[in-house]
Amino acid sequence: MSKIPPKQEGDPNTTGHSWDGIEEFDNPMPRWWLWCFYACIVWGIGYTIAYPAWPLVSSATAGLLGYSTRGEVAVEIAAVEEANAGINAQLASVELTDIAADPELNGYAVSAGAAVFRTWCVQCHGSGAAGFVGYPNLLDDDWLWGGDIEAIHATIAHGIRNEEDDDARYSEMPAFGEILEPEEIAQVVNYVMDLSGAQADAGLVAPGAEIFADNCSACHGENGMGDREQGAPNLTDAIWLYGGDTEALTETVTYSRYGVMPPWTQRLSEAEIRAVAIYVHQLGGGE
Repeated sequence: MSKIPPKQEGDPNTTGHSWDGIEEFDNPMPRWWLWCFYACIVWGIGYTIAYPAWPLVSSATAGLLGYSTRGEVAVEIAAVEEANAGINAQLASVELTDIAADPELNGYAVSAGAAVFRTWCVQCHGSGAAGFVGYPNLLDDDWLWGGDIEAIHATIAHGIRNEEDDDARYSEMPAFGEILEPEEIAQVVNYVMDLSGAQADAGLVAPGAEIFADNCSACHGENGMGDREQGAPNLTDAIWLYGGDTEALTETVTYSRYGVMPPWTQRLSEAEIRAVAIYVHQLGGGE
């Protein structure tokens, strides 16, 4: 144990802490530190009076200066919209098929459409537009409702199978689990897998073809290549929205699928809808 220095006359009181015989003096804090501390308290009180600070039930105290970050953003957005008003009006008024022929307008539409896509569309279609299970890949050339610029625009504007827009794309696949027996579903699933070149049970393909002709060809076509007028997918290209293995296809045939896309006319301007349609069209799969 180290030697403990004796207490000197005039030493301040201790805090009462002791470690290995060493005690801690209860010295007052430096004056400069105290004044800084008090100044911070005064500044904090003043800040909460002048600026929004204290949370309320549905908002916050506004502050005497009336400052608002939302207000600043609104002003900046208004300035950008005013600056782009002319080209947005042009974008909303020209023929959709003529936009690509105007380099300046097309370049603006692609850039603006990319911003709209990143804000509203990536949640379902992914940041790279490659989609997820149940959400279409926008990079390939497989389209349920058509891949030209006018078809893409209509899909974005009105959506699919929603209850908000009377012009929404609409189709509905029956739940064949209520119509066919399990063995019949297994047969038609194997036939569909054979159509796309996947490995299937050869013994089930022939009877599956008959079931397909009786129950599925009205929408998917006699050759299984689909029908864009009905949004019926091509079953021969090995591109699957919900998966193409036996389990996924069995679930699809048994219970059907019912994907919904909202109509964007209620959220976006016509210029924004056209911009994102142009952006999607040029990603690689547009026709």
